[in-house]
Amino acid sequence: MNKQIFINLAVSDLAKSMEFYTALGFTNNPQFSDETGKCMVWSESIFVMLLSHEKFSLFTTKPIADTKTNIAGLFSLSMENIEAVNKMMADGLKAGGIEPTEMKDYGFMQQRTIEDFDGHTWEIFFIDMSKFPQQ
Repeated sequence: MNKQIFINLAVSDLAKSMEFYTALGFTNNPQFSDETGKCMVWSESIFVMLLSHEKFSLFTTKPIADTKTNIAGLFSLSMENIEAVNKMMADGLKAGGIEPTEMKDYGFMQQRTIEDFDGHTWEIFFIDMSKFPQQ
């Protein structure tokens, strides 16, 4: 079996969150979705599980972090070019996301940041390896 990663996020409004992630370019896998969680597919190996707070609580004994005021993790998605980064950001902002910081340009990499309704933070970036500093 191919190695896969599943990122599980506690969300307050499942339908609204699903619309946001769909706007970013994720697709829904109904096979792993129900009224308490939605499996959003980024690639054949990367999935984001949007889980109601009740469902998320079944997997942990710790309290769910308030990710609107505290950071619980930074998740990053690479894109094929800066235009794709900007399109994803525009679609995400139109779907209700917020951009908490301005774009960062490191010369070889451009990065933009978007937060969903619950404050989960995604870094969307493009790396141009031809501009990567040589050591």
